[in-house]
Amino acid sequence: MPNHPWLADRTAKFDSSGIRKVFDLAAKMADPINLSIGQPDFAVPDAIKEAAIAAIRADKNGYSVTQGIAELRARLQARIDEQYHQADRRVLVTSGTSGGLVLAVLAMINPGDEVIVFDPFFVMYPALVGMAGGKCVTIDTYPDFRIDPARVAAAITPRTKMILLNSPANPTGTVASEADVRALAELAAMHNIALVSDEIYREFCYDAPMVSPASWNDQTIVVDGLSKTYGVTGWRLGFVHGPSAIIDKLTMLQQYTFVCAPHPFQWAALTALDVDMSSHIAAYRRKRDMVVAGLAEAGYSVTKPGGAFYVFPQVPKGAGSGTEFVSRAIEQELLIIPGGIFSGRDTHFRISYAASDATIERGLKVLAGLRS
Repeated sequence: MPNHPWLADRTAKFDSSGIRKVFDLAAKMADPINLSIGQPDFAVPDAIKEAAIAAIRADKNGYSVTQGIAELRARLQARIDEQYHQADRRVLVTSGTSGGLVLAVLAMINPGDEVIVFDPFFVMYPALVGMAGGKCVTIDTYPDFRIDPARVAAAITPRTKMILLNSPANPTGTVASEADVRALAELAAMHNIALVSDEIYREFCYDAPMVSPASWNDQTIVVDGLSKTYGVTGWRLGFVHGPSAIIDKLTMLQQYTFVCAPHPFQWAALTALDVDMSSHIAAYRRKRDMVVAGLAEAGYSVTKPGGAFYVFPQVPKGAGSGTEFVSRAIEQELLIIPGGIFSGRDTHFRISYAASDATIERGLKVLAGLRS
């Protein structure tokens, strides 16, 4: 279907997210086995919900200041200062982590600039870079999804403006090693390239704590948020921290785009920051182990993820492309995502284990049947 003549050329660069299409499909099915959406399945802790209700009842319903309420910024700034001890690192509260990414790319990418991303990648990255007029340069990380700093170095050109890192990663669940993160941070600093670190899954690390490139590169722009950790994806609460000159420009850009993050939920975030989510993280570690063991037992080839809540198995030999395999799964009411949505290859598929044990067990049973 051709574009409407009023639409800008940039809109032709992307289609509706493949994940969103599966989400819409799930809404039409009576009892789907939904292992498709990266959204925590646990209930928001009551203390956080009550804090949101209290803020609404206290009429905290208008705009906040663009950069976020002072109380929340102070709490976040204290945590950031304690971790990094960098005098020129400031924080901005954004309308979701996605909002933070939008601001960062729009503020820093000119038409023709190159952005290095790692394949597989989060679906938003190529579309967002393209909207800004930039070009994604992909670094292949198959088969184990490990970042190779030497390959990054080889991909740098005079047009390279940004490196975009996501660890723990969507869709693979991979947590980049300390050695690789440090090498990447030092490489970006040496070449004076912006390094944006998408750390939305930072709390979901199961085998070792995640490390941020900001530990070795004080110019790193970190994009983070509360949505995944506390199960409040619909609240659109993110934050960005980095050098004050960058954060000042992101704040100005937010004035003319998102205006501010949702005000009452910023007050609820103050309570959220004091809620212990370790039992939920432990539950997701167990789900990770359950899925990896079930896939291995069924004969799938899968790299064990270290974080997030995704597994990215390879399609069995002879089963066609990821898209073809997922189509057969959907015929059995199992909703998973073909790997081609996240990659230049269509050889894998993504499972989200942010689901009940019963749903996971049903999904593994279907996948075992598709393998036989």
